[in-house]
Amino acid sequence: MNRDRFWLTEAQFARIEPHLPTDTRGKPRVDDRRVISGIVHVLKSGGRWIDAPPDYGPRKTLYNRYVRWAARGVWVDLFHALASAGGPPAQVLIDSSAVKAHRSASGGKGGKRCQAIGRSRGGRTTKIHALADRDCRPIAFLLTGGQVADCTAGSALLKQMPPARVLHGDKGYDSNAIRRQIEENGTMPNIPPKANRRWKNCFSPTLYRDRNAIERMFCRLKDFRRVATRYDRLAVNFLAAVCIAATVSYWL
Repeated sequence: MNRDRFWLTEAQFARIEPHLPTDTRGKPRVDDRRVISGIVHVLKSGGRWIDAPPDYGPRKTLYNRYVRWAARGVWVDLFHALASAGGPPAQVLIDSSAVKAHRSASGGKGGKRCQAIGRSRGGRTTKIHALADRDCRPIAFLLTGGQVADCTAGSALLKQMPPARVLHGDKGYDSNAIRRQIEENGTMPNIPPKANRRWKNCFSPTLYRDRNAIERMFCRLKDFRRVATRYDRLAVNFLAAVCIAATVSYWL
């Protein structure tokens, strides 16, 4: 086993294995640990699938497993299963980060809007919206085009929020609708009010200091080059890459 390659340890694979599909038809799957390690290596290195090292087996097997399981929601379900195993967090953080869409990401079915690619000041971008706990560990993700406002996507993302005491967000989430939605969940919104608000809502700068954890979470995810730059045409494939990176970085 080459030490320069990424390999899941036996303990890490033992946590993943119970959540892998078991309804395989026909010929049994090849070594899951080897194939998943190869998929993670490609996501970390940012290379083409055809350039994957031969240590992981046939390149076509890596790509087919990644794409087919992404279409079935296996990678997303795996992420949610491991993220929810520790119970609901006391504090939740919300934020977003934009990534550049490479030219190879063009041409997905349904056009740019269906594939979460938009045009913003940074060019063609995809925005990753996320919920995380105060220990930097991600809880949920949502993809939109880069031009979509945080408060617009936040409404959909908050439907995935687990019960918590406090939610921290920046001024981009300071809207009456977002605040009501958070409070209806039994959570206190700790969001700095915008300067143009006549009535300033309650805000704790002391508690807000922990919000930088989600910024650090995005930085760590972008160490995976296929997350820092989007190469996937389909949004479901790119979301799978984000979930795999989050699972390997924080939940194994």
